[in-house]
Amino acid sequence: MTVIVVTGTSTDVGKTVVTAAVAVGYERAGASVAVCKPAQTGVAADEDGDLAVVARLSDPQRRREYRECARYPDPLAPSVAARRSGLAFVTVAEIVDAVDDLRSRSDVVLVEGAGGVAVPFDDVGTTLLDVVTALTASVVVVTHPGLGALNHAALTVGAVRQRDSCLLGLVLGSWPDAPDLAAATNRTELPAVTGVPIIGAVPCGAGTLDAAMFVDRAPDWIDRSFLPLDPTPDLRSAP
Repeated sequence: MTVIVVTGTSTDVGKTVVTAAVAVGYERAGASVAVCKPAQTGVAADEDGDLAVVARLSDPQRRREYRECARYPDPLAPSVAARRSGLAFVTVAEIVDAVDDLRSRSDVVLVEGAGGVAVPFDDVGTTLLDVVTALTASVVVVTHPGLGALNHAALTVGAVRQRDSCLLGLVLGSWPDAPDLAAATNRTELPAVTGVPIIGAVPCGAGTLDAAMFVDRAPDWIDRSFLPLDPTPDLRSAP
């Protein structure tokens, strides 16, 4: 079974909408999909989190499993949010157990991270990279397209490669209708700087679409050829 971790170069780069788009692409190809959120922050117990957004966008009528491992009310890194709320840190073992349970019944499990790959889950420095390693998961990196993207993407890709993990590609999380000079040139420069292909671009405003329109358009945003079920392309040796 395929496990893909969707991470970002920072927060608010479009991970949730990209996760929804990837789910639609896989289901359009006939695969069953489940989605896991290891740590949801900034949301009260009775409020909708990122998984609800994925469900709303990518078809609320579809029978798809979701799992949230931990939730903290403050909009902070999971470690800080947990400490401030007096709640337990989420552990790698808990995340692995949740994903293993989901993948026992699904062809693909998408795991949406919180913030970037180096954001801590606890006070001993556990990060999403430890989750990637424990799951032997492949990684999709979501980046903004504008000024600063080259540095942020290069740092994120470098951190993932240090763990010898499989990098599937970059997705531009919010592609503008009228790209400025930085965005236009970054679409060429990002693969050159990181050695990782751009495998998709989600248009600005995609998160405001209704489910029918999102499901109709999303398969065009992500190049599914980079996201096979089996085998997974191994881009760890890319320059």
